[in-house]
Amino acid sequence: MTLHELSQAIRGRLIVSCQAGEGDAFRDSGLIARFAIAAVAGGAAAIRANGPADVGAIRAVTKVPLIGIEKVMQEDGARLITPSFESAKALVEAGADMVALDCTLRGQRSGALERIPEIRRKLHVPVLADVADVDQAVAAAGAGADFVLSTLRGYTEETNHAQDFDPEFIVELSRGVNVPVIAEGRIFSPEQARSAIASGAFAVVVGSAITRPTEITRRFVGAIQNAWSRHNAMSTAIGIDMGGTQTKWGLVSSDGGLLSKNTTPTPANAGGRALLKHLKSVAQGAISQAAEIGREPSAIGVATAGWVEAPTGRVAYATDNLPGWTGARLAEEIADATGLPVAAENDANALAIAEKHFGTAKSLHDFVCLTLGTGLGGGCYIGGNLNRGAHYFANAIGHIPLVPGGLPCSCGLHGCLEVYVNSAALVRYAEDSAASAADVIAAANAGEQKATNAIRILASYLARGLAFVVALLDPEALILGGGLVENNEALVTALRGELAELVSPWEERGLRVMASKLGYYGGVLGAAALAFERETNSEPSNRTLGPAFTNAE
Repeated sequence: MTLHELSQAIRGRLIVSCQAGEGDAFRDSGLIARFAIAAVAGGAAAIRANGPADVGAIRAVTKVPLIGIEKVMQEDGARLITPSFESAKALVEAGADMVALDCTLRGQRSGALERIPEIRRKLHVPVLADVADVDQAVAAAGAGADFVLSTLRGYTEETNHAQDFDPEFIVELSRGVNVPVIAEGRIFSPEQARSAIASGAFAVVVGSAITRPTEITRRFVGAIQNAWSRHNAMSTAIGIDMGGTQTKWGLVSSDGGLLSKNTTPTPANAGGRALLKHLKSVAQGAISQAAEIGREPSAIGVATAGWVEAPTGRVAYATDNLPGWTGARLAEEIADATGLPVAAENDANALAIAEKHFGTAKSLHDFVCLTLGTGLGGGCYIGGNLNRGAHYFANAIGHIPLVPGGLPCSCGLHGCLEVYVNSAALVRYAEDSAASAADVIAAANAGEQKATNAIRILASYLARGLAFVVALLDPEALILGGGLVENNEALVTALRGELAELVSPWEERGLRVMASKLGYYGGVLGAAALAFERETNSEPSNRTLGPAFTNAE
């Protein structure tokens, strides 16, 4: 096959690495060939294999392109990929359409850059360069390599800090060389494979996650044992839910038990640094409370108004409900102050997490949570996964444009849904007959007409906004939480009726509209669930923190 034909065959496709080392239960060329057959049946466009024997066995049973490598033990006790022209020749004679070789500094010292043109000239096959950094890729491409692969990232002394697949490295490689980049190394999930393509990869190589049952089993065993020990040990996390009016916190056990709880006013208008000081004080108070009841918290979760960059715990953006909060290094600062790992999330997302872990959404895959109070927050799960969006700004339901040229919103725009469905709006609809939203709700429960009408007006606005959400996402359920929903079944009932008039088809959807059963401390439970979740799936972040505050006083 020509280089053009090979490129067309693998472009945007999956390449499966079928290998088994000495001592592996599948260390047999015939068995490796069967792995290749299965991979091709599943849609693999090409196979990568080690050694002439495996290459020959695979070539006998499949016609897809083959990348051949030969791992050879060196005098220093480490293996080098295709360290000689003779090893490359043996691979081609066995049926390899392409040859890959180690082009790291170690490989270069063994003559890899000189072998590239020799293999291309004498064996008439494309050459692939396995590299660990951009400089090595540039050198290999300059020597004539037809493709560069990220295979050895994390396997050299200079890059051994990189223990997870890093899409940003694929971006850097793609920008640094003028030949196609193939992503390979530590790709264990379809999501990582997708991110590789999105980052500019020409194709993706996956090995252990598909063809090494021992490694696959080990990952499942580790995950199960980790979850079992955490669940049965009933570990404790601190959950903090900071809203625009009140900050709630609690000690939560891993089964969702609320062991201790408290509430304190939020210094919402005091600026970002004052808010950080406030949260540190709350966290330290919670640690002291845990000690008093004989518990040792393992982590802290913080739910906050505003959008949060989840991997770093930095506030990506907050409206003027919390002035100066944009840019706060929330998780980092609290972790430094307490010595505990900290995870941070948008408060409505945290409620959605709580519902998924401890609430009525345990069996649901597609649902939307709303927090109604000082503002309107949204959080949703799509296909069983929390939706955060490309920039962590997803679920901004409160800022759906509802009334053209309408009332000013804290986000700086006019006519947003939030302005028409928050606590202040409910008091306004009651014609200022009550001092607070809680008073309006109490009056409505007592049968007072102005208060009842106010709830109906708010429900009509909320339904108009949520009709867009239902039409777009088609969720199984809408789950309402927050201060405006407490003791306010009338709102849920009115909303259900309003939506039935606006959403088509209605009966066929079977959409459930319900109040959260997690109560006043639902956000606290969600923050704690986030902490448990982050502990179980702890992965170091590759994202760079921005400035401490972009809107500091």
